[in-house]
Amino acid sequence: MTDLTDLVEALIFASAEPVGESALRKLIESQGGDPSILPSVLDAVGERYIGRPMVLAEVANAWQFRTRSELAPALTTVIERPRRLSRAAMEALAVIAYHQPCTRADIEGIRGVALSQGVLDALVGDGLIVPKGRKEMPGRPVLWGTSSGFLSAFGLRDLQALPRREELLVDPGALALTGTAEEGVSEGDAS
Repeated sequence: MTDLTDLVEALIFASAEPVGESALRKLIESQGGDPSILPSVLDAVGERYIGRPMVLAEVANAWQFRTRSELAPALTTVIERPRRLSRAAMEALAVIAYHQPCTRADIEGIRGVALSQGVLDALVGDGLIVPKGRKEMPGRPVLWGTSSGFLSAFGLRDLQALPRREELLVDPGALALTGTAEEGVSEGDAS
């Protein structure tokens, strides 16, 4: 199994994109191995990187080596950061991720503001969303959904790895400032 482990590791390392299970199984099979051993081979590869700067990560239902997240701050001092999405683009992307497939009108309805075509074009250009078909209604608007590029960019195995909406809601009571003590001090200082 060591030779197969080396081959699987080499394929994942050499690939610029995450490598899907079908390609990994095909590699094992081409070497006379049983494709059903893939999970144990991936475990063996992952164990090689425990405590190392890289980890074997499952993203978009495929495998890729990634830098450990705690090393990112130091690396961004010498590596150019990727372009940040605008607030409108992030909001639209979140709506699409949680409500896909959805139309531009659906996105606008949820956000409560108009969505420029430029935002959708930017998300398509960045490989984060793709057309998923057309809605059967007058005008047949495009239905948008996230792409495997979205999963890869956000380090998600699949859409089920998205945080549940309930987890994202903030308890306003937890954020409320207890300004009464501060107000009392400032009132006392003013007298």
